[in-house]
Amino acid sequence: MVVFNLPPDSSVVSPENNTKDTYKIQEDRMSKFLQSNKKKLFITLGIIALVILINLIRNSFAQPEIHPLTKSWEKAVPNQELPQGLASMSAAYCGSCHQQYYEEWKYSTHSHAWTDLQFQAELRKESSPFLCINCHIPLQNQQELIVDGLIDGDIYQPVTRKNPHFDEQLQLEGITCASCHVRNNAVIATHENTRAPHAVVQDADFLSEKLCISCHNASAVVTPSLVCTFETGDEWKAGPYYPEKTCISCHMETMEREIVPGYGEKQSHYHAFPGSGIPKLASETTKGLNGMGIYPSPFNSTAAKMDSIIYKLTLINEFAGHNLPTGDPERFYNITFTLKNEKDSVLANQMERIGEEWQWHPIVEKLSDNNLKPKEERTYTFSYLPLKEEQLKLSVEITKHRLNQENAAYNKLPAEYPLFITIFDKEYTVEVK
Repeated sequence: MVVFNLPPDSSVVSPENNTKDTYKIQEDRMSKFLQSNKKKLFITLGIIALVILINLIRNSFAQPEIHPLTKSWEKAVPNQELPQGLASMSAAYCGSCHQQYYEEWKYSTHSHAWTDLQFQAELRKESSPFLCINCHIPLQNQQELIVDGLIDGDIYQPVTRKNPHFDEQLQLEGITCASCHVRNNAVIATHENTRAPHAVVQDADFLSEKLCISCHNASAVVTPSLVCTFETGDEWKAGPYYPEKTCISCHMETMEREIVPGYGEKQSHYHAFPGSGIPKLASETTKGLNGMGIYPSPFNSTAAKMDSIIYKLTLINEFAGHNLPTGDPERFYNITFTLKNEKDSVLANQMERIGEEWQWHPIVEKLSDNNLKPKEERTYTFSYLPLKEEQLKLSVEITKHRLNQENAAYNKLPAEYPLFITIFDKEYTVEVK
């Protein structure tokens, strides 16, 4: 322990002393202190510098600890070799025989899983780790780099190497045929097929809803500022349809048809995977399912002055086995009531919202959630008191949204990127007498 001794206070300064003299005395004392302790001061600073240097040298030679990937969403499906009898794993090649499947898949949001502008905008953010791609391009063949581990367990420091099997065209296809149907160098099918020109393994359990919810039920707090929250699988398991009806029951309808020309009709599944119905490109259409039952109340076309005009709209999550909306927490419904007079002036406007509210910065936190659970019913009421005789027009609209305009602007999405679709639009006239 180094002890510094201050020189004794040999002079006492009274309040009446001149200020300059006071400063002079203090400077003299500090000068004497530095002179008498110079050697000790240099020794102390030298020791501190030596300790810092030793730590720097030690850290420079220390090997970082590589942690293995342990969570399912951290891992891609290992590189697959071409199944015997196939020349490519691309959807277009599969579609040369499985023509209807290919045409249906092209209009699915699965086919845009990688190229989707919203996803690419999210991926460009510094806060987006490598693991986000594993549900959008799940095959290692679709990924340019192989991740072997994490430096000190940090998801933002993956240990990577070039993937010799990387297929850029396959990457562009997103969730493609091989994403679900190629494993262990064979084509996985729900039924046995001895006539196929390629290797086939029957495994209906693998192609069950378990495969769907391996991505559509990703829920984890990755870091305090990064949360992955897709809970469709959990919502289904907690709902009234589990386990009798599954994802496939609604989103991959069973039908009898000829899949490959010349092979005859057989039982198959619809491969457009209909969902929200909001397209990924303005130039394209997509197949959608509307799980919402919409029931407007009877509405009188006449009303008395000073007698309230009342309109009720009942919404029921009638057909979906999960919440509405589900999946991406930025999705929501807007229910809008607008009353105008003959001059097209707005007399009353009421908006209701179904969805989740989140705080994204600085720490992610869910603020509210009024999503409709399966079979849940909710009634919204619009009321207006007319004060004079006039002709009125009531517009009622329900829109289904991918994300709001503010977040679209933050992600720098182009104006033509589809943000919503309209699922209900009615107009009523009211004559007030």
